[in-house]
Amino acid sequence: MAAPVPSPATSAPDLGQPSSGQAAGSQAYRSQADRYDRRTDAFRRWRELVVEHLPAHRGDTVLDVGCGTGLCLPLLQRKVGPSGTIVGIDASAQMLEVAGARVIEHGWDNVRLLAAPVAEASIDDVADAALFCAVHDVLQSPAALTHVFAHLRPGAAVAATGGKWPPRWNVALRAWVADLHAPFIHDFTGFDQPWRLLAGFVPDLQVTELGAGAGYLAIGHARGRLEHDEQ
Repeated sequence: MAAPVPSPATSAPDLGQPSSGQAAGSQAYRSQADRYDRRTDAFRRWRELVVEHLPAHRGDTVLDVGCGTGLCLPLLQRKVGPSGTIVGIDASAQMLEVAGARVIEHGWDNVRLLAAPVAEASIDDVADAALFCAVHDVLQSPAALTHVFAHLRPGAAVAATGGKWPPRWNVALRAWVADLHAPFIHDFTGFDQPWRLLAGFVPDLQVTELGAGAGYLAIGHARGRLEHDEQ
């Protein structure tokens, strides 16, 4: 993996007060909830990779941040096992309806789904890990990230994946990336390095580009890992 990324800039949109662009993105999630799985199937391998590399263990509690229709839930179940707990958070009730049906179908009694913006979700747990899969707007919100990391234990495992701008010279790929992601994000602020704010919460964050630079995988631990390990 690449060397750790630099500390983040501090300016980014706050998801606590949705703008017109965010409202449009939310509408896209509502209107396409029943088609979201098919639309994103091409990125199944990225989901597999991010959960595979999430440094979590059996019995852990994991926050699936922006869980959507629950596409990562089967992968997380295999990761933490029945003794673990998965807390899925998403602002779209329509997406969570699909996720809830998936939970019922598989009989997962260790999954809780929270319908709320990430920055406002009532998270009761102190979790061992957090997963950010295809949640660009969340990663650009200091309020959302602060709220999530306030509910992680010191040294908690963190993993993120999603789309990003490929190199400028690859015009065709950039056009395809823009068309794919435009309905689902507020805007493309920070899309060159979507992990930039996350790096401020994850000092050892390691980033690898995926898909000819059209995506990324970011892995690390929340602050306090050494202090936690010494206890």
